[in-house]
Amino acid sequence: MRRVATTIAVMVSFSAPLAAQAQLPGERVPITAPLEQQYAGDLTVLRGKVVALAQAIPAGRYSWRPANEVRTVSQVLMHMAGEWFFMCPRSIGAQPPADFGAPGEKLRALELIVDKTEVLAQLEKSWQYCRAALDQIDPKRLVPDSLPAKMGFPRTVLLISGDQHEHLGQLIAYARSLGIAPPWSK
Repeated sequence: MRRVATTIAVMVSFSAPLAAQAQLPGERVPITAPLEQQYAGDLTVLRGKVVALAQAIPAGRYSWRPANEVRTVSQVLMHMAGEWFFMCPRSIGAQPPADFGAPGEKLRALELIVDKTEVLAQLEKSWQYCRAALDQIDPKRLVPDSLPAKMGFPRTVLLISGDQHEHLGQLIAYARSLGIAPPWSK
């Protein structure tokens, strides 16, 4: 019994610092929290990683892409900003900004932004809009009629969160291809 207790104590002492190193500033949400809080927390942590990568990648590399058929660094970042302006609020039954316009047109226009300072500004502006919407989640409004493609909230969360994590993975691959380690993994 003493050996088991010692083993557990050693495992905890090693795992706690590792877990702390892997964390970015963000929102820690208990696993028992309602789904809407889990969703907001997940997107908050994801946003921290996206911004950390956006800051770590030099401005001169924002036009880099691994192949002609895929987005550049700035296009990926601006695509994510567009999703924070449009898909984030829509995923919880809210609306994009009043001046957002036609989604396809606005999303394409955002992807034309290549200046690092402006990209970072748009990431911040879009995240503030997304976060404000997330802070106003009303579980009573999370009904299939108000969500994209009339999906239920759990399915919408998986769709949006999964897409955002895919783009984060894309940015990680881009950064590593450029010789940049994600700041949280150093």
